[in-house]
Parts: sequence; structure tokens; C-alpha cells
Amino acid sequence: MAYTYEELSKMTVAQLRDVAHGIEREELKGIATMHKEKLLPLLCKVMNIEVFHRHVVGINKSEIKQKIRQLKVQREEAIQKKDKKELQVVRKQIHDLKRELRKHMI
Repeated sequence: MAYTYEELSKMTVAQLRDVAHGIEREELKGIATMHKEKLLPLLCKVMNIEVFHRHVVGINKSEIKQKIRQLKVQREEAIQKKDKKELQVVRKQIHDLKRELRKHMI
């Protein structure tokens, strides 16, 4: 059966191993001990399935990530001071920046 990357990525490790057992290839030796992170790309390579890489387009990703890191420091300070209002504001800013990154992913 022909699979897509999306179908394979939604499968459990046990299901991926079952799919791999149905394929007789030298590259698939030792799949019984592989984790999903290693097994999925290997299966895609053996089955000639294109693996999609997501990347951010239209914004400066590194600048936003730097802002998030600074806000995380502020969040820790707010937790130490037990300042609930500041903590709420900082968490909202972090949340908004992460959503902005996700919106621009392709």
C-alpha cells in the first residue's frame, strides 16, 4: 500500500514497525529498537516519500525567538516576585509571539 508522509507521521511506532516489516530492504535492519524519530525518516527514504520541512516565511524568525527568550527571563522574574499581573501579561506576549511564528510557517 502506498502511504503519504502525513499518514505515516500519524501512525504509532508499532504500526510503523509493522509497515517496515512488510518491506524487505537492507536499510531496515534493526527497526525493532528504533524510535519514531529515526524510523519515520528511514521509512520515507526507503519508500521514496518526500519529507516536508516547515519553515517560516515573511517575518524575522530569529528576532522573534530572541524576544521570546527575553520574555521567558521576565516570566521567571515575575514568578519569583509572585507578581500575577506581570506574569499574565508576559505569558500573553509569549503566546502571541509563538502564534505569530506558527501563522507564518509553510
